Amino acid sequence: MKSYEEINLAQEVSENDPFTLERYQQFFHYFPSNAQAVLDVGCNIGRGGKVLKELQQDLEIVGLDCVENRLARISGDVYCRTICSYSTNIASEDSVFDVVVAGEFVEHLFPQDVTQTLCEFYRILRPGGRLLLTTPNPNYLLLLLTGRSVLGGAHVSQHYPKELKKQLEETGFSNLKILGSGKVSRYLGEKFPLLFAYGSYLVIADKLSLKRSST
Repeated sequence: MKSYEEINLAQEVSENDPFTLERYQQFFHYFPSNAQAVLDVGCNIGRGGKVLKELQQDLEIVGLDCVENRLARISGDVYCRTICSYSTNIASEDSVFDVVVAGEFVEHLFPQDVTQTLCEFYRILRPGGRLLLTTPNPNYLLLLLTGRSVLGGAHVSQHYPKELKKQLEETGFSNLKILGSGKVSRYLGEKFPLLFAYGSYLVIADKLSLKRSST
């Protein structure tokens, strides 16, 4: 079995994917109003973080990636620090981030590592914090019509919306919403109700505050 470093280094297109910038703009639209501390999971060379910083200058963004030479190319005026590790064991204290963003990330995890990763996201979020993630949609109509799959290359797992939603709820997340993402959202808008029209989908999930969870 290949390592995560080998898998992700083989996907060079991730360093210049033009839709990355729009994906992070979509993320920012759903940031909580008081968001300041952000963990950018699978940050690559930091293009997404740069978008966030341009949209809100006072964000304190931490980047996480397992490919060290990509982290080395990140601009120091965008990220306050970087973490080179896997998402199954994030070097961070509990409850320190307002937002965790993970754009087109979970499909790069082997199935056995998904649950632990979601637990780590939950652990490091503050009560009242929010997880925003996108992942390719296995139910995408174009895939079904052409007999293709999400799996292949650097994609080593696939995530059906209902199943991922259930996993997140079992982890402890609440207020889950699923919206369209990907290039089709340019034309249909992210709230067009037929999810199979989108190549990717966005999940919004909250870690409820202690006050709200006790009522």
